[in-house]
Amino acid sequence: MSGGRGTAGDRPHRWGALRDSLRSGELGSLPVLLSLASIWLIFASLDEKFLSPRNLSNLGVDIVGTGLIAVGVVFVLLVGEIDLSVGSVSGLAAAVFAVLNVQHGMAEVPAVLVAVALGAAIGAVHGFFFAKVGVPAFVVTLAGLLGWNGLMLYVLGSSGTVNLDDEGLVAMLTSHYFNDVAVAYGVAALGTAGYFLVSFRDARRRIAAGVPARTGGGIAVRTGALGAVTFAAAFVLNRFQGLPLALLIFITVLVGLDHVLRRTTYGRMIFAIGGGVEAARRAGLGVVRVRISVFMVSSTMAAVGGLFLASRVTSASQASGGGNLLMNTIAAAVIGGTSLFGGRGRVWSALLGVLVIQSIASGVALLGIQAAVQYMITGGVLLVAVVIDALSRRAQKAHGRV
Repeated sequence: MSGGRGTAGDRPHRWGALRDSLRSGELGSLPVLLSLASIWLIFASLDEKFLSPRNLSNLGVDIVGTGLIAVGVVFVLLVGEIDLSVGSVSGLAAAVFAVLNVQHGMAEVPAVLVAVALGAAIGAVHGFFFAKVGVPAFVVTLAGLLGWNGLMLYVLGSSGTVNLDDEGLVAMLTSHYFNDVAVAYGVAALGTAGYFLVSFRDARRRIAAGVPARTGGGIAVRTGALGAVTFAAAFVLNRFQGLPLALLIFITVLVGLDHVLRRTTYGRMIFAIGGGVEAARRAGLGVVRVRISVFMVSSTMAAVGGLFLASRVTSASQASGGGNLLMNTIAAAVIGGTSLFGGRGRVWSALLGVLVIQSIASGVALLGIQAAVQYMITGGVLLVAVVIDALSRRAQKAHGRV
């Protein structure tokens, strides 16, 4: 690959480019990675069980339900809007599945499809009132938060709780592990190799088009870092029960939606609308259609996440979708690096953000500290993330990048 090998003389240039990028507000995932590392070091120093294979494996499963919902929230935030209904939608989807499957005898697969389709339909309703009627997204989804929560209570009926089959398909989503060590290592190898091939191909295309591209050395460093993380994760997971099915599904969803956002016309339209609605409209983009679609993605992912949350406790109840779920999903997206101002973020933000939040919850639980402390720590981390986002945007404006 032409230009693929950096020389010693290139290194000062690369370091200077990195320094200029940071000064101009292009922080990427650096703040959340530093936060996550600090949290893990602090809790590991206070309790050695925090980094045990059992706790890390449980952490890998615990992040999935909330993380999937946060992925949908990322799509809405990218166009500069908010969805306050995701918690209620997740609870409603779990309730509909449980009632159809347990009380009405519908097979699990059709019941799952109905629950997910309901989520998509709810998103279409929210998107219609926002994009076509002109009702602010905050108001539309706040109404949804109340309305869909009420519908969930109605669906569950007087019993209030429906227990799922412990050996059913949905229950297996969070209880099944691939015990063969080759599975975890195979997924790590496949992910690392796939990243290298995609990065190498993209670099060649950019060079052929005459635009800046990563050097071969830069790709190798990134691939090596990814490989180190994934194989270390595989090693730790194999020391407990192996690779959790839930975590594998979550990573697969992230990879697929990352491709949609970064490598399709639809994804580029989302970023364009987040960068400026009027400019996108004048450029001939289907603003209304895209706005409706992101709310559909958000509610669909909320329904899927709700099924994983129900799987974790093998039940759907009046508490489903409640508590601090809504705040955690929005916080996960923002802490992970998705901008509240729209136009900047990635689906991987959901993974990083929910890892931070769930790591705090796990550490607090291990130390026997009151849950109130967990909320205060999470709130502080969220505030720092928003401040960094605002300062980053200000720096970008100063450098003409916004």
